[in-house]
Amino acid sequence: MSMVDVTSKPEIFREATATGTIKLKAETVRLIKKGKIAKGDPLYTAKIAGILAAKNTSALIPLCHPLPLTNVEIETKILDGTTVQVTSTVKTKAQTGVEMEALVAVATSLLTIWDMVKQYEKDARGQYPHTFIENICVVKKVKEGVSSERKRKKTQG
Repeated sequence: MSMVDVTSKPEIFREATATGTIKLKAETVRLIKKGKIAKGDPLYTAKIAGILAAKNTSALIPLCHPLPLTNVEIETKILDGTTVQVTSTVKTKAQTGVEMEALVAVATSLLTIWDMVKQYEKDARGQYPHTFIENICVVKKVKEGVSSERKRKKTQG
């Protein structure tokens, strides 16, 4: 087992965007909107947690290269009465991509939201039947200014 050897690869601009959602009780989302969560603002805290997680991805994922990140942006958005979405965009100039950093940022942000609202999410038995983290995925990848979406169209046409 070993890391992928990127020694001979040039340093180029790379960017990745990932997204995911958390399903919560409607009452929990109302409390978030009203600023009534006892631990504080979960959406703001999720942004800080996501940035920190992206910067520490190689410490969490064993074969992931440590990368010099040039920017991490976390967006949190209430989509509807029961859904919060987190989107992360990570940039670097390096020899390998930042998809894992974007994914780890989203996952950590969503877990932070869960942690901050769990007291409102539990049912009478202390379980979480209405709380789900879903659909974490990379939605965009850019390598040297050419997005994966444009590359895919080019190879198909």
